[in-house]
Amino acid sequence: MSRRSTGLIATWAEIQRRQQRQEEARRRTWEQQQREQERQERAAQRAAARSRREEQAAYRQRREADARRRTEELDAQVERVRNLLSSGCAAPAFTPAALARPERVEPFAPGRLGVPVPMPDPNAYQPQSPVGWGPGANRQAQEQARARYEHDRRAAQAAEAQRQHQLALYHQQYQQWADEQLAEIRRHNAGIAELTAALRRGEPDSVVEYFTAALYASQGWPHDFPHQVTASFDAAARQLVLNRELPDDAVVPEASLVRYMPGADRDKEVRRPAVERRALYRDVLAQCVLLALRDLFAADQFGVLDSVVLNGFVDGTDPATGHRAQVFLATVTVSRADFARLNLTQVSAPDCLVDGLRGRLSDRPDRRAGVRPDRLPGDGGGSVASQGDGEEPDLYEMDPLRFEELVAELFRAMGMQAVTTARSGDGGVDVDALDPDPIRGGKIVVQVKRYRNTVPPSAVRDLYGTVQAAGANKGVLITTSAFGPGSHAFANGKPLTLVAGTELVDLLSRHGLSGRLGGAAARQEAATDPEADLDDTSVLGLTWSGAVSLDVCALVCQGNRILSEDRFVFYNNPRTPDGSVRMMPAVAPDKAAVWVRFEHLPPQADRLVLVAAVDPETHPDADLSGFSDARLRLSDPSGTAIDELQVSDGRPGETALVLGSFRRRSSGDWSFVPGGKGYPDGLVPLVEEYGIEVA
Repeated sequence: MSRRSTGLIATWAEIQRRQQRQEEARRRTWEQQQREQERQERAAQRAAARSRREEQAAYRQRREADARRRTEELDAQVERVRNLLSSGCAAPAFTPAALARPERVEPFAPGRLGVPVPMPDPNAYQPQSPVGWGPGANRQAQEQARARYEHDRRAAQAAEAQRQHQLALYHQQYQQWADEQLAEIRRHNAGIAELTAALRRGEPDSVVEYFTAALYASQGWPHDFPHQVTASFDAAARQLVLNRELPDDAVVPEASLVRYMPGADRDKEVRRPAVERRALYRDVLAQCVLLALRDLFAADQFGVLDSVVLNGFVDGTDPATGHRAQVFLATVTVSRADFARLNLTQVSAPDCLVDGLRGRLSDRPDRRAGVRPDRLPGDGGGSVASQGDGEEPDLYEMDPLRFEELVAELFRAMGMQAVTTARSGDGGVDVDALDPDPIRGGKIVVQVKRYRNTVPPSAVRDLYGTVQAAGANKGVLITTSAFGPGSHAFANGKPLTLVAGTELVDLLSRHGLSGRLGGAAARQEAATDPEADLDDTSVLGLTWSGAVSLDVCALVCQGNRILSEDRFVFYNNPRTPDGSVRMMPAVAPDKAAVWVRFEHLPPQADRLVLVAAVDPETHPDADLSGFSDARLRLSDPSGTAIDELQVSDGRPGETALVLGSFRRRSSGDWSFVPGGKGYPDGLVPLVEEYGIEVA
């Protein structure tokens, strides 16, 4: 006989089963949560990996694009010299008419003085509502209205009289200036007429003056090519003998292409084969000689020349003597009849010069292997004249008023109206210009700075304030020196144009004016005086979040190779030998600072690389995971902020990082390219990639 469980035991059993079910449900819930957490962690890891891959891909794309751009610049440079002769032959021939100046001056432009002062309208002066009652109140209101009108009319008449007086004085001054300008133009044109008459008579001095000017002012040559010419004329033989300076072998770039190497995270410049570079340089020299002959015979509208002796030289070291000398790399004697039979657009320049015209061309011009000239200027007697050998006015030494007038003349040559301002009360404006173009034109205020050192960003900020105060459409700052990255950063996106000294010389040459930036010695002295002042100094201040202590360093490089080990600036070498890069104490909020004078970096330097590494003495076990929210602040020595650049954050396990590099563009400006490559073993492997040997 079985026994049934009592009610208490059944209740306990039910409670136990219920607890087991709850425990099983909690276990399943926990396992589900664990699986979900693991899934989320895997998803986060995949997202982080994808983000890193995307970041690495974007970085690689930027570096590859930069390498392609540099390759395109090299290709464009080579294409330009390959087509030198064909493009030069397309330029118009020099004629005596090119020397003449049109007899016209800038028309009288009174500006606001030409607008009469408006007279008040009587109908606008109505009596105000009378106060009080009676006929007297209305009469009083009418008399008050008439009194206001008479007061305003007399004031307007006085202002109009003052305007007319000022207009008469301004017109008188303009007429005096216009008469002087016309007289100068007529004297100039009379001199051209005398030169033309002397040319027709075959006077040697006039022949030499005309043809050296024709060659020097030819529009078919690149503006950065040398223009020095020395010549004499043999009247009996009707032969012109010239020495013409040729470009050196730097006209052909050493690199043929730039390739980004992702494995080493650096650019590799593939050198152009020496044989190819030599052949291309010989071709350039031959094109230069043929183009010079074309310019001379095309300019001879009077049949003065029967033949020309042309010797092409470069300044260098004579291998025979070891002394500085003119090394002749090409020479040819050619008659007008022989040259007229050539089709220059279809010839191979070296074959034409050597075989067609029986000239001589150096086989190894890159080694300065010279040739013997057929004849030199002055060998047959007569005077020798030169062009381009220092006769141009030195812009550094020019009188300040004359320099401002030269700038105004440049704007007039560019088709604008321009006048210099008075020396006092000019509001920071040296030249007032007006561009008549209906779309892009308008009022332009111009400031000129005859500096030898880089123009500070404060001058650009002052110009912007002047543009706003004057209500001008644009501001132009012209200098004989250059602008740093701070100035360009401030001017970006604003109606400002910055014209450096080299650009000014190029503009003057293109518009028939002349000027040079001192001699070679003066330019070298200015370039090697880094302690003259701090106006052209850029302060690169680095700030970041996190307590990690870092050493910030700078490397002055050509490509991805440091120029020399003393160009590695860090705590044990706080400055470069020339002082162009220096480690300096940081000023809050910056935690580290590098002071750079970009314009005083060596000419071969095209990169300034900034790196950061964990300080092993302060934090021997730290990595760059605490280096976040990093910013590179660009300012001037006074602390005035100019721009802010983002740099990559650090990553766990890394102890050194390339922050980025400033790179010199073909225009001479510097731009920032972010870095991001990290190193787990500190600073040593990083600097070794840039060619520094660490013992």
